[in-house]
Amino acid sequence: MSEPVVAVADLHVTFGSVTVVRDVDFDLPAGGALCLVGENGAGKSTVLRCVTGLTDPSAGRVRVFGAAPDGSAAFWRRVVATVEQPSWYAGLTVREHVELVRLAGGDDPADGRVDELLSVLGLRDLGDGTPDRLSSGERQRLLLAAALARPAELLVLDEPEQRLDAAIRPVVAGLLGDHLAAGGSLLFASHDPVFVAALDCPVLRLHTGSPTPDASTWSPVPDGGTWSPTPDAGT
Repeated sequence: MSEPVVAVADLHVTFGSVTVVRDVDFDLPAGGALCLVGENGAGKSTVLRCVTGLTDPSAGRVRVFGAAPDGSAAFWRRVVATVEQPSWYAGLTVREHVELVRLAGGDDPADGRVDELLSVLGLRDLGDGTPDRLSSGERQRLLLAAALARPAELLVLDEPEQRLDAAIRPVVAGLLGDHLAAGGSLLFASHDPVFVAALDCPVLRLHTGSPTPDASTWSPVPDGGTWSPTPDAGT
């Protein structure tokens, strides 16, 4: 059996006297996807930050590609994450931001990928403007365009559907599905069961930092609603 892309064992995170993540275990296989679900404050973002090396575990073990995430250039060449608020370069246009990421990843920004992403994410007509002129939903689309502009073996995304309207969410799910079909792996958090269902992936449910006994149980809410705990989840 091949080594998992992400292996998390007995993860605990404590800030001061407050434990925000406890007893979290999961493996993400190469080419697989896993979604973390749960209410706000359940610990989803903290787990993602541990996987990307942005938060140190208080106990337990996190391995990405067989090693502790170290934040090195070599690590970030294999991993793309959207777990922190982005900073945009003043004076660079929307298009130039995505082109810069494409170039930094070793690809030709004129190879058509930038045009494809801007088009499918509804940013083509906004490409000559600057990010500060975008709405919050448009900036989220720009963030996703930049994340997908360079090849990565692992995507780590914190609520990629947030601030997106209902029409664009299936488009984003399709782009992530393309990433998986090409052999990439995906770890993400979400509040939208319809979005997760489009990716047809397992879920790990957290409540107050811990996996629930029925951690893979999911309460679907139609028409783009938000996730809510099932009555027997102990929430």
